[in-house]
Amino acid sequence: MMSERIQDQVKEHFKFKLEHVDKHSKARAGVITTPHGDIPTPVFMPVGTHGAIKALQPQVLEDMDTKIILSNTYHLHLTPGSDLVKKAGGLHKFMNWPRPILTDSGGFQVFSLQKKSIKEEGAEFKDQKGAKILLSPETSITIQQNLGSDIMMAFDECIPYPATREYTKNSMDRTHRWLDRCIETWNNPKQALFGIIQGSTYNDLRKECVEELVKRDLPGYAIGGVSVGEGAEWMEKIVSFTAPLMPENKPRYAMGIGNPEDLLMLWENGIDMSDCIIPTKFARGGTLFTSRGKIRIRHRNYRRDFYPIDHSCSCYTCKNFSRAYIKHLFDSNEILGQVLATTHNIAYYKSLAEGARKAILEDRFMDFKKEFFANYKRDDSKDDDMGGED
Repeated sequence: MMSERIQDQVKEHFKFKLEHVDKHSKARAGVITTPHGDIPTPVFMPVGTHGAIKALQPQVLEDMDTKIILSNTYHLHLTPGSDLVKKAGGLHKFMNWPRPILTDSGGFQVFSLQKKSIKEEGAEFKDQKGAKILLSPETSITIQQNLGSDIMMAFDECIPYPATREYTKNSMDRTHRWLDRCIETWNNPKQALFGIIQGSTYNDLRKECVEELVKRDLPGYAIGGVSVGEGAEWMEKIVSFTAPLMPENKPRYAMGIGNPEDLLMLWENGIDMSDCIIPTKFARGGTLFTSRGKIRIRHRNYRRDFYPIDHSCSCYTCKNFSRAYIKHLFDSNEILGQVLATTHNIAYYKSLAEGARKAILEDRFMDFKKEFFANYKRDDSKDDDMGGED
């Protein structure tokens, strides 16, 4: 277990202040303090898997006042290697990003691999060249400490859906043992370690997992094992049951959830942090988010449309370019199209989270949600650019 001395040191560098809970829901507004800056919540974190948000320079993200990004342990371990990143001064310096970074543990990537072997020691798989790699709790934390992220995620097994109760229970117990090994390896007080709540669709196992994690008194906690094929109805059931069990005075994170309508559900249930590849991956495929729903910019309807993507958006893309021009860029396979689309989608998600925060502070989150759905057209069709990793 982490010593009390390290615990006290971590609390000096990483704090969470709960500012307000909406009077008509469980929605929360707070501030997370890290060594690289403060993060007002609720917050959506863009995903920069390889230490980069695809199609955007870090300066653009700073100009948009993006507070935190997410990068991935597994991918950065494969290339360029965390030892090299450490020699470069850590991931912040390596990618020239001065603000907070959260690193995933690699657990989800192990889950998504076709050929893997999960055992008590860790997860064994083959890299692109066929060499065997063992990702264990110790290696995951060592890699993340080499990267120097502000928030590290504990190494866990992301439980698939559907999963039997027996499988879920055995996997969850192993995840708890892995968590203790993560804690034993963790020695940098400037990096916060979050535990991950598993339990699949079984409420009693979710509750048991929360109770076990809380005993470790970690800086934050995340709901894992969602957005793995269970569908929106089960996702909401899991989140609405689990979130109220999580400590009130610690950040609450729901992993890998990113449709706008799902974010409203998360925030209503008291979740502070979320991430997903959806806004950036959709952007590169030509799907753009607006206050009235998604549009597919490649559609012929936009050939003579000289309006901005979204009249209510003040991002660089919407202030300077028309739908017709952006369609032209995609039709011409010009990289600028992806750049402008990504800029807009990240701005849209940031604006949505900021609007939710303002509404929470004014005790009108449920009105904010109602207004959102009054304007936002749901689209359950599957996009060509969905699936996989960013």
